[in-house]
Amino acid sequence: MTQNNQIHKALYLPFERQQWAELRESVPLTLSENDLADLRGINEKISLSEVTDIYLPLSRLLNLNVGAKQQRGLALNEFLGRVPPKRPYIISIAGSVAVGKSTTARILQALLSHWPEHPKVDLMTTDGFLHPLAELKRRGLMQRKGFPESYDMKGLVEFISAVKAGESAVSAPIYSHITYDRIPNQLQWVRQPDILIIEGLNVLQTGQDSAVDTRRPFVSDFVDFSIYVDAEEELLKKWYIERFLQFRTGAFSEDSSYFHHYSQLSDAEATAIASKIWDSINGPNLTLNIHPTRERAHLILQKGQDHRMDQVLLRK
Repeated sequence: MTQNNQIHKALYLPFERQQWAELRESVPLTLSENDLADLRGINEKISLSEVTDIYLPLSRLLNLNVGAKQQRGLALNEFLGRVPPKRPYIISIAGSVAVGKSTTARILQALLSHWPEHPKVDLMTTDGFLHPLAELKRRGLMQRKGFPESYDMKGLVEFISAVKAGESAVSAPIYSHITYDRIPNQLQWVRQPDILIIEGLNVLQTGQDSAVDTRRPFVSDFVDFSIYVDAEEELLKKWYIERFLQFRTGAFSEDSSYFHHYSQLSDAEATAIASKIWDSINGPNLTLNIHPTRERAHLILQKGQDHRMDQVLLRK
């Protein structure tokens, strides 16, 4: 997988790290090292300088976009003579397994909620809309978990459609990375946030990617601003294996863990199994379904070693 040389220069404005950092202007840093420790994902080395250089300029850009959208809404509703419905600004974050989507989403949520114009920022992942394990087994999809067909796309689109329409309370299933399944009888409720951040592998997909009826809507149809977190596949596989090794003494060690049988593996055994999982599931899913959607994003965050952002690409 290549990066800069395959991104169409006509689509994006490229920013090296320092160029992007200068766009922060006077946005204050509202996170401490303790805050950041709570936001980090497994094996991610996110520093305050990363927040200052990359995420503060991004939060400023998003704040400006949200403000512009709000002003357009006010003008339309004044013209129509109606009370405006409370509809959230929706941000999607896409990218490979192990690239750090969740950490990016959590940092943005923390930063955006400090802007007075939109204090209520909700975050959800699409994991809850994976079909339950029993259904995946029935359909023979256990080796394609994370592929588009492993999701309840109808339920996901109905959820985001209801949120976008301004419904007062909309529920979504909750996923457990311990049991590797939906949590029975538990729901996440979204109640008219100012901003909703939705994070997932396939949130940039459109009808062009679907082998079924392309007249139906997709998550991307409801998104106001999309972000793709990118890295070379060699790094992604490395990060996935490192995360798998750490899970042995974390999530895998719990008796209720679906992967509890991996907790006693040696480093060599765990590395071999994680590599095989990447090569048979996560790598092919990246190549076939995730990476081809990258250039639909409004903004691409390109990572290098140690999850450090090397370049930002902003759609013109």
